[in-house]
Amino acid sequence: MEKARRLWVRLAWAYGLLLAFGVFFVGPFAMGFLASLKANPLEWPFSFRFAQVSPKNWVAAWRLGLEGGGNPWLGGMVPGREVVLEVAYFSPEGQEPTVLAQIPRRKPGAGMGAVFETPYAADHVRLEGPVRVEARPARLGDREGMVYRYRLRLFYPGEGPVLERVPLDLEVPRGVVLVGASLDPTRLERRGRVASWDNVVPGLLGYVFHNYVRAFRETRSLDTGESLFLRWTLNSFLLAALKVLTTLVFASMAGYALARMRFPGKHALFLFMLFSMMVPAQVTFISNYLVLKDGIFGLSRLFGVETLLNTYTGLVLSGLVGAGAVFLMKQFFESIPREVEEAALIDGATPLGILFRIVLPMSTPALGALAILTFQGTWNEFFWPLVVLTSPREIYTLPLGLLSFRNAYGQVGDWGLILAGGFLSMIPVLVLFALFQRYFVEGPSLGAVKE
Repeated sequence: MEKARRLWVRLAWAYGLLLAFGVFFVGPFAMGFLASLKANPLEWPFSFRFAQVSPKNWVAAWRLGLEGGGNPWLGGMVPGREVVLEVAYFSPEGQEPTVLAQIPRRKPGAGMGAVFETPYAADHVRLEGPVRVEARPARLGDREGMVYRYRLRLFYPGEGPVLERVPLDLEVPRGVVLVGASLDPTRLERRGRVASWDNVVPGLLGYVFHNYVRAFRETRSLDTGESLFLRWTLNSFLLAALKVLTTLVFASMAGYALARMRFPGKHALFLFMLFSMMVPAQVTFISNYLVLKDGIFGLSRLFGVETLLNTYTGLVLSGLVGAGAVFLMKQFFESIPREVEEAALIDGATPLGILFRIVLPMSTPALGALAILTFQGTWNEFFWPLVVLTSPREIYTLPLGLLSFRNAYGQVGDWGLILAGGFLSMIPVLVLFALFQRYFVEGPSLGAVKE
């Protein structure tokens, strides 16, 4: 019994320690995600109770988006629709306050969102109210007073464009406190005197994931009007897929040649490859930049291309395969018994036939690990694309696009959109890790031990 008790105590300590480490490392991730939902992610002290996580607001946002634009997810407002919003104010003196309501002429956002001319809701939507619908005695803290409930009606008469957002501001005298609303305001300004809604017809996703929706809507191309964030995401997917394809092909062929074939200078080539793995990319990036600038010693001019800078061709050609990928495949191929290949040679198979028909099907774990790790590395690559891809913004990869977020929105303190963009960029890698975590664990150790 004593021995069993000690075992359980040790297990409890071990799992408790692992749990503590998990909370320590996952905690900042969770805090960052919650902050990306807030209208003000810099709020201090940090609160876990805010408007975007309230089920009451989820229901209201869904209803208002459905009433305003027929879209309960992303909201908006179209001609012929109307919505009703109710608010409640506490007046400590018992005298009914004067509530001033207006639809402001407000740009959809800072940074990139302020560049485009969009229709203003103030030019199309009419506001009726506020109309008092209830007055009752109430107590707020140690103060006696009255609670007044008001109803506002916003309607879009006639014809006009589809409005993505309808902002609203309510101003009350000093001392009057907002105690309730159909949809909680985005922020309170002037020490609580002004309740401001960025959008009173947001829809569920438009309210809870407001910054995420902005990442797609506000970052648009000046020439085509398409979403730059979506374009950057597709660019990263394209480059990652090309890099995975070229790495699997060239790394498997080069690794098989170094592992099985005999040719002059084989060992010197292998040592040179190992040496290249020890040289940081920052040491050689200037020479590589000049090679791409000249079109690979002028060879690109044969195809009418003066330079390979600001092209995906240059970015792909400069990273067809890495020495680490070749090393991993070489070490794995050497763990495969030679007898399998010798039997295939007796049956008349060629070296290429042995590689593609026998060796590669047996190398699924190595190929899977290499594909996943290559995709992860290419998706997160920042330094070399920053050197090669400088303009226009449409050719950026997602990490470069997030840098432009930092330059456009960071200086005005709009960190919510930057956090949202960062979390969106992590989703593919998180999905890959969840689905193929076995390969992530096996990858670094595949070539470490030879049998």
